[in-house]
Amino acid sequence: MSRPTFMTIDTRALKHNLERVRAIAPGRSIIAMVKANAYGHGVVPVAQALHQADALGVASLEEGIRLREAGIQQPIVLIEGLFYADEIAEAARNNFTLVVHHLPHVEMLEKAQVDQPFPIWLKINTGMHRLGIDPAQIETIYERLMAAPAVKKPIGLMTHFAEADVVDSLATLHQVECFTQTVAHLPGPRSLANSAGILAWPKAHGDWVRPGLMLYGASPFANVTGRDHDLQPVMTLWSRLIAITHVKRGGKVGYGGTWVAPEDMAVGVVGVGYGDGYPQFAQNGTPVLVNEVLCPLVGRVSMDMLTVDLRNQPQAQVGDPVTLWGKGLPVEQVARHSNTLAYEILTRMTPRPKVEVKGY
Repeated sequence: MSRPTFMTIDTRALKHNLERVRAIAPGRSIIAMVKANAYGHGVVPVAQALHQADALGVASLEEGIRLREAGIQQPIVLIEGLFYADEIAEAARNNFTLVVHHLPHVEMLEKAQVDQPFPIWLKINTGMHRLGIDPAQIETIYERLMAAPAVKKPIGLMTHFAEADVVDSLATLHQVECFTQTVAHLPGPRSLANSAGILAWPKAHGDWVRPGLMLYGASPFANVTGRDHDLQPVMTLWSRLIAITHVKRGGKVGYGGTWVAPEDMAVGVVGVGYGDGYPQFAQNGTPVLVNEVLCPLVGRVSMDMLTVDLRNQPQAQVGDPVTLWGKGLPVEQVARHSNTLAYEILTRMTPRPKVEVKGY
């Protein structure tokens, strides 16, 4: 087995989280977001476990093709649309649903010659100012799409929230109002809510919701974990103690000597580092579990190793299990100690950890 670094994916937790989406947004259809390798979890096993989702959302043609090659038959939505006109034929062959968010997409579809028209979502910029058609142009764009033979009707209507994770912000209400006014006279399904929108803004549930982070058991809100929403972690990153070093008082641990032993003590060396996806800039004191007991990170994270304070586990031995995040230790806590978000930590996983997919 060699290096003891593992990423365990719990498909039972994934299915539980999908059911939580259904409970929170009853009656809505679900586009399960599996872009970026299913937020670092492994897109194929995740998609297979999410077979009861109404559709899957990916960022690019390549991500969608990977799912089709794995035998996934659900509708697949290209959330960023097509990047080049010559992708039209491949998108048609794979029966992808397209998001239209700027004029070149409209022009592609007007020129497209395909056997079957594309289901599409027309994305409206209601305040995020990233992707989307300006509300003042929607009527003209909508008419052009309705006239395009390559577009299946009805046309879906979509937007994306910029601050849904800030529950006391008025920005989301303003975006909902803008969207509602813009599409009031247009037929077709509506989709507004990402994970934060699903959890905090029930008036924004529309007809289709687009859960991402919450499917994987984490919360999009500051100072909250997935457990607070009855979500279960899908990924557990874990390793083992590969050595125990006895450090004298005043001894410096790791590169740069950023942590100094306050007394004679044991320091555990764990077989995981930023080369596996653990955040390089996790601070001293970041929670780590050794034998399910908190043993905080000490010293700078290395490429292949990190070190922990074993004073809470004086009986620890080489080979004992170490949880970096997941079951028993929310990834949000690690993210806060690393000055980042759970999104980034999960999606930056590298191929090095051995992947175990379990249904328990």
